[in-house]
Amino acid sequence: MKSRDIAIVGILLAAGAIVRFMSLVIPGPIVANLVIAFYSLAILLVVPKVNEALGIGAIAGLVSALISHSIFPPANLISEPVGAVVCILVFMLVKDRIRVGAPGISTAIATLASGFTFVGVVVLLLLAAPGMLAKAVTLTGFVMAIVPIVLITAVVNGIIVQMLYPSASRILER
Repeated sequence: MKSRDIAIVGILLAAGAIVRFMSLVIPGPIVANLVIAFYSLAILLVVPKVNEALGIGAIAGLVSALISHSIFPPANLISEPVGAVVCILVFMLVKDRIRVGAPGISTAIATLASGFTFVGVVVLLLLAAPGMLAKAVTLTGFVMAIVPIVLITAVVNGIIVQMLYPSASRILER
């Protein structure tokens, strides 16, 4: 990856961290993760190799885990790399077939992959450590509460990136 690409990724991850930090004012153990929109935009702009996307996701996971009030922040260390890899793979599959909507579609699917990976990690933790189950009320209740948030976040992130991508890519072409 070129130093210019690293700078772009760094700036967008920093912006995502700021948005994530600002989201801490929203009460509750589960909030939407807009960091995904920012790392997806970075991935779509620099089109890294899969292993580089994995690295971007790992950094995003660290940011999300450190600036979080979710039920189990370390789950981000797994879910964000998954989301980043899904983002680049989906983008490579659809960019030539669906030119206009590829950024939004890639981001929405990456958000779903990340969100449901997060849910899976937390569910496995709750099953493995039943004492934490009281914190989440019930397993079914937890899943029922988080699935709509994941779905709404996927739509919002897809729209955000679809709107930002054309302008951002034109700016980078200069």
